[in-house]
Amino acid sequence: MSSKTGLSQILSRKIISAAISGSIFAILLGLFMPNPFGEDIQSTGAYLRAFFIAVPAYLMYSFPVILLYGTITSTVSEYIARFILKYTRKNMKLFFSFILHMLFGLVLLWYSLTASLLFFMTDYIISRRNHYKWSNALKSLCIPIFVWLVFMGIVYLID
Repeated sequence: MSSKTGLSQILSRKIISAAISGSIFAILLGLFMPNPFGEDIQSTGAYLRAFFIAVPAYLMYSFPVILLYGTITSTVSEYIARFILKYTRKNMKLFFSFILHMLFGLVLLWYSLTASLLFFMTDYIISRRNHYKWSNALKSLCIPIFVWLVFMGIVYLID
C-alpha cells in the first residue's frame, strides 16, 4: 500500500470517526449538561426541553472542532504511535495511540478529554474494517446533520 493510499484511508476513517463521535459527544453533553448556564431545572419536562435545545447548540459548536482538530490530532497520533512502534514492542500501538489521544485531548480538560476518548473509541471500533473510501467519509457527514435536524424538529414540535 502506498503512503498516499494509506493517508487517504486514514483520513477517510478519521472523518467517519469524527462524524460519529461528534454526534455522540453533543448528545452526551446535552444529557449531562442540558443547561450550560447553570440554572436549576425544576421538572422532568424542563429537563427534556433543555436537553432538546442544548444538543443542536452543542453540535453546532463542538462538531467543527472535533472534525478539524480531532481528525488532525488523531492522524498525528496514529503516525507517532507507528513511529514509536519501530523501537518498541509491536503490540503496544493501541496503548501509545490512546496516550497520545488523551494528551491532545487535554486542551479544554474534561470537555475535550471526553471528546478525545469518544473519538479514540469510535476510531478503534471502525478501524477493524479494511476499506475506507472518501464516499463513505462524505456520507458519514450526514450523521451530525441528521442529529441536528431531528433535535431541531423536536424543539419545533415542543414550541
